[in-house]
Amino acid sequence: MSGTGSVEELGARAARARAVALLRIRSRATALAILPAGAAVVLLAAVAQGRIGPGVWSAVSWAVAGCAVVVLLLAALVAVAVARARPAVSPTVPLTEDSAPDLYRLVRDLADRLDVPAPSAVELTPDCDSWLEDRTHPAGRPGAKGLGEPAEARRGRREPAAPVLVIGSPFLWWMRVAELRAVLAPVVAGTGPASHPDIAAARRFVRGLDAAIADAAVPGKGFVRAVPAAFVGRIARALLRGCRGHAAEMERCVAAAASGRAQEVDHGLRIVAQEQVGLAYAGWDRLLTRVALPAWRMGRWPSRLDAGVVSALTELSRRDRLAEGFTSRLGERPACDLIEEPGAADEAASLLAARLFHGGPAEAGPGWSPVDWQQYPEEVVDRKWRTEAARLHRVLDAMGVATGVAVGGPDRPAAGGSAVPTLARVIDHLATPGADSEALAAGIGAAVARDEKRAAPGCGAGGGAPVAGAPTGAGADPLDLWGPVPLPLFPLQPPRTGTELLADHVVAMVCCAAVDTAGAAPGLDWLDGPALLVDGGRRSDLGAPVLSLVEDGDAEPLLSWLTAVGVRTDKPVRLG
Repeated sequence: MSGTGSVEELGARAARARAVALLRIRSRATALAILPAGAAVVLLAAVAQGRIGPGVWSAVSWAVAGCAVVVLLLAALVAVAVARARPAVSPTVPLTEDSAPDLYRLVRDLADRLDVPAPSAVELTPDCDSWLEDRTHPAGRPGAKGLGEPAEARRGRREPAAPVLVIGSPFLWWMRVAELRAVLAPVVAGTGPASHPDIAAARRFVRGLDAAIADAAVPGKGFVRAVPAAFVGRIARALLRGCRGHAAEMERCVAAAASGRAQEVDHGLRIVAQEQVGLAYAGWDRLLTRVALPAWRMGRWPSRLDAGVVSALTELSRRDRLAEGFTSRLGERPACDLIEEPGAADEAASLLAARLFHGGPAEAGPGWSPVDWQQYPEEVVDRKWRTEAARLHRVLDAMGVATGVAVGGPDRPAAGGSAVPTLARVIDHLATPGADSEALAAGIGAAVARDEKRAAPGCGAGGGAPVAGAPTGAGADPLDLWGPVPLPLFPLQPPRTGTELLADHVVAMVCCAAVDTAGAAPGLDWLDGPALLVDGGRRSDLGAPVLSLVEDGDAEPLLSWLTAVGVRTDKPVRLG
């Protein structure tokens, strides 16, 4: 037997052994539940046959019978709750075979080469990962058209249905077709172990326990429902503690077996493809936190995030020597060509990413509209700067800061309401000895919180826009199965501090003044987000002078920067 075959066989054998151990835990729990009933049957039969006399033994028999009834009812309650509990399902964008025939063909051919069942469907996730997910629970969404046999044939068999293949959408745009096949090989190989009855039953048991615990933890239940739910949650938690070690080891063995089976498929490409996985993850994270997040906060969602990954990673390859040569791959066929309408799939994945990571609504609306990359500088960057500059001056007005003060001179209250919005007003206030920058930062933080609460889009569950070619019923909101869990499910960044907010607002004011008085322009940097363009080049040296002003009250570095760029601090700026 070859080394690869040995690894695969050993992994599969160990996975089956762990699955049997999990099923034994389930059997022991069942046996423990019916033990009082068995004892009651024996005692009552003995009384009926006269083997034990009436009196005390008769009373004991009926007491045990009553205890058995109670235990059986409680066991039935737990069993029904676990069976009906809805396992967590990853929010995804469904793809039918009609909308991605080449992608389905690639996955089906890969499954044939690996000699494993083909996944039942293919779906996209706005993340840099790929996995198999069981969607056989009755509460799950209707799946897409299968990859292998017709649905009627699969329902006629007693074997468990194949899991759904979930693919990270950034992979499709950054990776080439051969690289994607190499990355998916060990994932698709996992359908082999998943089809084994013992492993499938063990996974259903563990997922049911986990779902029952999650259901028990949902708040808002009345007393009548809360008490049984708490009992079910306690029993399920105890069972899951006993299963945790076996379940983790079973999944490790399944992964080892799948990896061993996939060793023979595109082995030479797998190392290169894994490098692209790490690179795609870095570019995707940078794109979300630096580029998408500012737009989301403005009520706009970039509708081509996956296409933006290619631009971001191409820019990274220009700046980072470690990424040199990666762009030479771009001449090969991208994996997104396997989809009939890649733009529609990208838009659906982009909207889902905005919901998962920011908490946006399920569809576009007056305060939540898509934006193309060509419009991003004008529609997002410039608007962001103007809005933050206006907020900064509103807080200064509320604090009674004068229109303009000389550094070292006394503050004079602004007369007649709002003052003239100049950059000099901001610099002079922060550079004045004794200026309360903490109060300004706190005021901005409170204003940001009010504005975000006022502009918070509704995150209702209904109304998700289906991807082109999605099957009937697949257009339902992919977050429906998460119930009352608040959005965002995966926030990108922790809340910003007052000092960070103040620095951001001062930077915005400087950028507005540069655009209005020095001929600068808003721009987009694929790795750093909003950028100030001066004479066609990006100026990335503004952060340090602004921090010196905000944190130390030292205006000299910023004044020198403004002089070099040609910014007039005394001229009013246009606010958003």
